[in-house]
Amino acid sequence: MKREPQGHYVTTSTVGEAVRAFVPAPLPPDPPVTWNPELRNKFDLALLALGRLDAISTLLPDTSLFLYMYVRKEAVLSSMIEGTQSSLSDLLLFELDQEAGVPLDDVMEVSRYVVALDHGLARLSKGFPLSLRLLREIHDVLLSSGRGADKAPGEFRRSQNWIGGTRPGNAAFVPPPAERVPECMGSLEMFLHDQPEPTPALLKAALAHVQFETIHPFLDGNGRVGRLLITLLLCEQNVLREPMLYLSLYFKAHRNRYYELLNRVRLEGDWEAWLEFFADAVLATATQAVETANQLMSLAREDRDKIGALGRPASSALRVHQSLLERPIATAGGLADRTGLTPATVNRCLAHLTRLGIVRERTRQRRNRVFSYAAYVDVMERGTEPPGV
Repeated sequence: MKREPQGHYVTTSTVGEAVRAFVPAPLPPDPPVTWNPELRNKFDLALLALGRLDAISTLLPDTSLFLYMYVRKEAVLSSMIEGTQSSLSDLLLFELDQEAGVPLDDVMEVSRYVVALDHGLARLSKGFPLSLRLLREIHDVLLSSGRGADKAPGEFRRSQNWIGGTRPGNAAFVPPPAERVPECMGSLEMFLHDQPEPTPALLKAALAHVQFETIHPFLDGNGRVGRLLITLLLCEQNVLREPMLYLSLYFKAHRNRYYELLNRVRLEGDWEAWLEFFADAVLATATQAVETANQLMSLAREDRDKIGALGRPASSALRVHQSLLERPIATAGGLADRTGLTPATVNRCLAHLTRLGIVRERTRQRRNRVFSYAAYVDVMERGTEPPGV
């Protein structure tokens, strides 16, 4: 639906040229969203999918096993949107051994995303509100090392930024001037806290994401923090008990449409088109997450059955298998530490698991061998291929 722009332009001078920067109007939208039958139906389906996703967290034998990999998959995808080329395996190898020979800058960036999400969730679990202070903390953690460490981690920007183009004058979009950022973010915080009126959680997440990306309050890391905001908000609002919804894969697959709709909201006030896209993203992503969880549960059951047929070695091999469910790329020494088994027993178990096709050795060396729970990693890596692959 076409309306007036959802904000106004101000002229500002930056990098030696005058540009028109966009200052968004506060949320909620005015006039309000028009809930036609199609849009309402899409939101209903998205909420049902979120309910199924939330329910499966109670059915998983150990939710933390699934979350460990799923959070890392989201970290890879969210960082990939920003241009990194690190794979999920790269991240797991980096966490296993920071001298593993993976692309260091990229994988450090992805690793900080995991730490930033964990920090935000930990704060929320202790009753800290989703606030500007928490967003700055998350940004600080995200950019505390590696690329972006010189881009004022944890601080709202004090200079003009822009999106696309080589300079503000040919940019695709120029966010509000730095002096307007505190005011814009303060209004967004009020909206997150149901001022001036309560807003349903899923709608709030959809609207707040656009507003955050439009304000672009940091010098770097805005896309990643803006995507984290969606998950954190749904957890804070008790829509999800666990952080199991991540939209980066959908946004990556529909990247051009995503940016087009953000601009349509700003320039034409077409919130309805954005909300339809957002509901489609939630439905597709939540459904895929449920399917992935079911695939991993089935894989674990099938492999346990194979291991159970080993006879006497089965008990120790099952302990190694359980450890690989927790960390699907591991060294023999690390498995011995986590299982309490002797190195000799672990190596015999790994030989059995390799013969059964469950484990694959990633190295061809006598010491510090690295093993992968190959099928488990393959399931989780779907969709994380670099562009063009």
